[in-house]
Amino acid sequence: MAPLSSTADIRPGVARPGYAPADHGPGIVHIGIGAFHRAHQAVYTDAALAASGGDWRIVAVNPRSTGIVDALNAQNGLYTLIERGPDGPSARIVASISRALAAGRDRDQVLAAMTDPAIRIVSLTVTEKAYGVDRAGNCVDPNHPAIAADLADPRHPSGVVGLLVEALRRRLVAGTAPFTVLCCDNLPENGALVQAGVVDFANRIEAGLGDWIAANVAFPSTMVDRITPAPTDETLADALRLTGCEDMAAVETEPFTQWVIEDRFPAGRPAWEAGGAIFVDDVAPYERMKLRMLNGSHSMLAYAGFLAGRPYVRDVMRDGALTALVERHLAAAAKTLAPLAGIDFADYARALIARFSNPAIAHETYQIAMDGTQKLPQRLLQPATETLAAGQDIRPFAFAVAAWMRYCLGRTDEGTSYALRDPREGEITAAIAPAGTDPAAIVAALHGLPGLFPATLACDEGWVSTVVDLLSAMLDKGMRRALVEETRHEPAHDQTA
Repeated sequence: MAPLSSTADIRPGVARPGYAPADHGPGIVHIGIGAFHRAHQAVYTDAALAASGGDWRIVAVNPRSTGIVDALNAQNGLYTLIERGPDGPSARIVASISRALAAGRDRDQVLAAMTDPAIRIVSLTVTEKAYGVDRAGNCVDPNHPAIAADLADPRHPSGVVGLLVEALRRRLVAGTAPFTVLCCDNLPENGALVQAGVVDFANRIEAGLGDWIAANVAFPSTMVDRITPAPTDETLADALRLTGCEDMAAVETEPFTQWVIEDRFPAGRPAWEAGGAIFVDDVAPYERMKLRMLNGSHSMLAYAGFLAGRPYVRDVMRDGALTALVERHLAAAAKTLAPLAGIDFADYARALIARFSNPAIAHETYQIAMDGTQKLPQRLLQPATETLAAGQDIRPFAFAVAAWMRYCLGRTDEGTSYALRDPREGEITAAIAPAGTDPAAIVAALHGLPGLFPATLACDEGWVSTVVDLLSAMLDKGMRRALVEETRHEPAHDQTA
């Protein structure tokens, strides 16, 4: 079979781009070209080009690995998007990526692209740990490896924040208008987070540079949603079967997709609404809903499901006890949200249950479980804090946190070891090592990790004792039995009732 390098050899029935790619120049640099970007922002841009044209193709940058960069370049930026729904998979060819670069290998080309006046947006999907921004301090973390390296040599950056600052500095010197910085990572107030890091970094290396960025560069926030498993050999095999071409950059995803964006683009933007994007003045209420309901329940089911021997989310949803706990968590998360115009939280919860249950999506619980210390604050700890303050039932959130703590031990009930895949893995392991299997000691050690748990939780006797009781059950009885017994627990009466 021929490799995918043009649409000429694609089998009938496969959706093709509704435009001639060569007729459109680049207008976006996107950093972080993993599966999610290829299933989300690049697809919206593909739809925008088909609907309204314009020079909005993407120069795709990967911060570290070169494999996907080489695969995309060999295919002229083309790749297959496979949507897996209940009626079987469908395929389309996406052509919005013009070329790909590896930042570690092609740094000068990356900076040249970011300083090109044609580039009006630099977007990112790199996960929170890549930014090196201290959310509590609203500044960069000088001990973060990439931040430390780039502060020492800011004209030759390797990290994400360093690249953004150097590119903006060069545009300022050249008299070129700045690009819009569009964070598409699954983080609350992601635009403000990245802005804080970029401004602080810039002011550390050059007086006034950060102030200029704060005054002249737009950092709109976004909310993104599309379940996108890591590609597997089956993904590549299905791409070949459906298209008739070998595609080493193929990606699979669910039919559902959502993108809510603050409409602040001084230099213009693609017509992303053609792909279904929603433009709003304030994305915060939407991101809170998604982070607390979808992502919070995702984290809970990932830790509990993985330890209960459920490798995929679809397996979790075939387990009656786990399904009941997912439903409980969704209801608890919804109680922490203010009403949102046009949104029925019960309908949203039912839609999430259906998405999680999709038998065609193989989304690994172990994949979702990674980077826990980066995810817990916004997904679980903040809603838990608000629930505690409101005098409502904290148990659903305490259960999710206890499941994470059980996961932090790094071994299944059968004794099989696994890596935590967390940026603070070494710190976690060292903190709990003296605790052995004592649940109270484990809970105390993990609550004591700097900057993770808010004091209102860590110092609350009711919260701590609930987490200890739940962790004790998981350790004493094993996760499977603990799950079943938890479904029989009567909910606590709200103190405000």
